Amino acid sequence: MPRGSHLGEFEYLIMLALLRLKGDAYGMNVRREIQSRTDRSVSIGSVYATLDRLERKGLAAPHAGIDDAGRARKYFQVTAEGGEAMRRHVDAMARMSDGLALDRELDAL
Repeated sequence: MPRGSHLGEFEYLIMLALLRLKGDAYGMNVRREIQSRTDRSVSIGSVYATLDRLERKGLAAPHAGIDDAGRARKYFQVTAEGGEAMRRHVDAMARMSDGLALDRELDAL
């Protein structure tokens, strides 16, 4: 497994947004998608910094395009390597929670 191929929580949220937005995944849309689905305040700077990091890791790839209003945009998509990193992330979370009665464990806190 290549170094840096593990995903942090915010990286994973960004990758999920890229999948959801498909061909319309540029910075501001990614931010809106995460905010609307998580009720979490997200700065545009953190979105762009994370997209740059995912690009450097080879987990997301940019391409230039023009939006419906004629503005130039930098769109992103998940790469094959990024898809594998997402699968590893989901598998790791499933293995960690396997056998736990999570609601009961959390209610006992």
